[in-house]
Amino acid sequence: MAPMVLFLVVAYGAMYFFLVRPQQQQQRKRNEMLKALAKGDKIVTAGGLIGWVAGIKDNTIRLKLADKLEVELEKSAIVRLAGEE
Repeated sequence: MAPMVLFLVVAYGAMYFFLVRPQQQQQRKRNEMLKALAKGDKIVTAGGLIGWVAGIKDNTIRLKLADKLEVELEKSAIVRLAGEE
């Protein structure tokens, strides 16, 4: 009984450190990036669009794609800042 319990504890610990914790850290980093967005930042969206932040509201941003072309997107569609890998 004791070896089985020890095995389950070790398996859970390994799963936490290899799966759950890295995902939580990645989500925390993404949330910090979204909070730090500023007008003029160059971003990449989930759909592959690359543009500049023209305005920021609560849950949306205005993305400038060209001189006279702006679209409104939800912040959740932002994947990363352009130039970051």
